[in-house]
Amino acid sequence: MLIMEKNKKASKVNTGFIILLIGVFMAALDNGIISAALTTINSSFDVSATAGTWGITLYTLGLAITTPIVGKLSDRYGRKKLFLIEIAIFTIGSLGVALSPNFTFFLASRLIQSFGGGGIFIIASSHVISTFTKDKQGSMLGLLGGMNGIASVIGPNIGSFLMDVTGTWHWLFLINVPIGILLVIGGFFYLQETKDAVMEKIDFLGISLLSFSILSVMFAVNNLGSGNLLDSLFNFSVLGLLILGIIIFAGLIFVEKRNEAGQVDTILPYSLLSKPTYSVTMIMAFLSGTFIGAVIFIPSFAEQILGIPAAKSGYWMTPLALASGIGAGGGGYFVDKQGPVKTLIASGIIAIIGFGGLGLFVDSKSLFLIFSVIAGIGFGFVLGAPLTVLTSNAAGTQKGSALGTLSVARQIGLTIAPTVYGTFIQRGFSNLGEIIPEKLQAHGVDPSNIPQGEMEKVSGGSYSDIQASIAQIPSEDVQNALKEAFNEAAHNAYEPIYFTTAGAAALIIILSIVFSKKFKRDAVEEEDTDN
Repeated sequence: MLIMEKNKKASKVNTGFIILLIGVFMAALDNGIISAALTTINSSFDVSATAGTWGITLYTLGLAITTPIVGKLSDRYGRKKLFLIEIAIFTIGSLGVALSPNFTFFLASRLIQSFGGGGIFIIASSHVISTFTKDKQGSMLGLLGGMNGIASVIGPNIGSFLMDVTGTWHWLFLINVPIGILLVIGGFFYLQETKDAVMEKIDFLGISLLSFSILSVMFAVNNLGSGNLLDSLFNFSVLGLLILGIIIFAGLIFVEKRNEAGQVDTILPYSLLSKPTYSVTMIMAFLSGTFIGAVIFIPSFAEQILGIPAAKSGYWMTPLALASGIGAGGGGYFVDKQGPVKTLIASGIIAIIGFGGLGLFVDSKSLFLIFSVIAGIGFGFVLGAPLTVLTSNAAGTQKGSALGTLSVARQIGLTIAPTVYGTFIQRGFSNLGEIIPEKLQAHGVDPSNIPQGEMEKVSGGSYSDIQASIAQIPSEDVQNALKEAFNEAAHNAYEPIYFTTAGAAALIIILSIVFSKKFKRDAVEEEDTDN
């Protein structure tokens, strides 16, 4: 009878974990799925491309603000309760987006959707830490991280598929409604309630300061211009907001120090903020966000380096996405067996080989598949378990808000990286006009014999336009010279992206080694607290 009860309880816990996995996948998917339909949505509401990006910007800002707050509230009021509320809000927001009669209603619904999606991954991670034993937490967190990462990577592909099947963008969001309803029902019956003992006073001032600080920094990051990165950095809309965010965060530190002494349930305790291990983990989370930023450019890399047609280039992310899922699960298992520090070192080494290989050696489809799979495994290793475990060890009883800020740090890295990488691409292709004459001369063609108008066609414009212009040139020597010039420019554009990502992986290795003793001390203190 006792064995049957234990099996029934284990089955309920496993079913609850599957519900968490589906919730995490659904919420993360909506962060990228909209990009596949952005042009169609803009046309549907008759708005400009610039105005249309607010559908993404508001969702990103909403996620960043709500994540640490919901994490804290889940610690206080119960993770099951907050998970159900978050799923319900996300579902209502999805329904609002799908049925939006105008663009204003669409944006308001996207914001509501983000308030629901912001805490799902953090609640799921906190639930795992509070429900599963130490020897299983790594594997479970790895699976959550894998779901989160895979959804972020393949979101645009799933969006394109749903658009092709249904013929409308509304189903990208409407599909969340029945799934959300099933998750609320399933979560109600199968999730265990867990929460921590907390002080009575809520830290309203700390919550407000943290929200405004995150809002200022995220607005500044979104205002960065990819073409003129340094120039835009010194605009008030970027530098001014960054400084404002830092000042507000400094105020938060002062307030939390006072609140901690006054027995207030702080949103981010001063004792946590002053821990070097917590700060270093946030830096590593930021660096891991740049991994995701590099992955975003895989389709354009496949198109411009390997010559894959634009309509099929997105599918070339599939090997990396699958490998990242395997890596996340493997990374979680590795955390259980070897600990988070060794896992981060291993992930860094694998990521350096994978991303470095993409930058240095890829000229064929077979090499691309090999190195993209290696990069995906390294990327997956760092996604879920190791940083979550390090943050949890440092946080003590303040796990929810600490894991929330971990997610925000990764989101900031993910937001900044594409802007920086976009600058690399623009700079790489800006030299095309200088490379073309060199290649023409190498093929025995005098550049002065090429009409100026034709030169402009093949040194400017979009990739497809340039390729079409090259194909129309009757001379085979000229065609070959231009193809070589474009290939060199493309390598110049994409190599810095993957070298920078490999550099971020190297920094994660260095930080893991330098702070390994302090991380171990946090783990020992966490075990003493549990016992």
